[in-house]
Amino acid sequence: MLLWAAVASGLVVFAAIYFTFLVPPRFQIRSAGRAGILAADPRHLLIFRYSNDPNVVVLDFPNLHQQGEMLNRVAAFVEKAGAPHNRVLTDSELAAAIRASGATPDTYYYGHDYRAADLVRFFHLMARDHVAPDPEERRLRALLAQLHWFAPGAVGAMITLPGPGKAPGLDERGRATILEHELSHGAYFTIPAYDVYANHFFHDVLSPQDRALFRRFLAGEGYDTRITDLVINETQAYLMFTPDPRFFSAALVGLTRARLEALRAIFWRGIPLGWLKRSVPPPGPVPGPIPAAGGTAVAKPRRRRQGFARVVRRRAVASKGSCAASAAARVAARAGR
Repeated sequence: MLLWAAVASGLVVFAAIYFTFLVPPRFQIRSAGRAGILAADPRHLLIFRYSNDPNVVVLDFPNLHQQGEMLNRVAAFVEKAGAPHNRVLTDSELAAAIRASGATPDTYYYGHDYRAADLVRFFHLMARDHVAPDPEERRLRALLAQLHWFAPGAVGAMITLPGPGKAPGLDERGRATILEHELSHGAYFTIPAYDVYANHFFHDVLSPQDRALFRRFLAGEGYDTRITDLVINETQAYLMFTPDPRFFSAALVGLTRARLEALRAIFWRGIPLGWLKRSVPPPGPVPGPIPAAGGTAVAKPRRRRQGFARVVRRRAVASKGSCAASAAARVAARAGR
């Protein structure tokens, strides 16, 4: 009897240790729309499935610091210029990359957006290269496991929103703009029809000069513009879903206001998703096709900025890649990177 009691006590102790320290925590994930997400008070990390596109998971952080601890290394791996995309940076390399960008760990990014496949590849390479994850990165890995994103062919997108704070741009208007911008990335990642549409617009509607201006703007934001898929995704998000002029404007990209509004009107007419189209106010009518050239302004030299997430001295800035066959080819290329 005493033996069985000792065995039972041992099992209780083992179970307590196992479930406290070894089993990944279960995260509470709730469904919400834009209004519900923005109304939440993120005193700790909140996780939502976006109601219009449940494959999009929104992480609402209490502050920039916790967001950076979880995702700065992922940002460098997936899309930062000057960082390798075939391996994961060590702690010292990441710190050096952030210093070189002129940012701090908190201001490296304001909003993040990643495909499930890119996050999974990040953790596979981290294990391959024996890079130890930080505590917040371990939480991220546990969340991916709970979402079943490590399963082959998993479809999903993760976007983030920092809680309101004292940093420039994190007022109510700024947070709404960050969320709008990042939700459009989620649609691009998870809905093939929107991926195809954004690629068609970039290649077939924008003029070569327009594309060059957007590439230059994004390079100034610190994006690796060699990744065309990234450039296309950021172009649609800035063009259509970044209404706060502190983050994006015709002058910042080097377009005339008339040219920018004309491009927005054409893009809006063809958006294939009703909920996404309704998130943008209908533009005024465009009188016929717009000219392919002559509608751009000479861009003034700008201070280099990085990410839809940087603060540049005393100013808030925003953070910061056709047919179905071409979309499939892009997916295969992404998997091979």
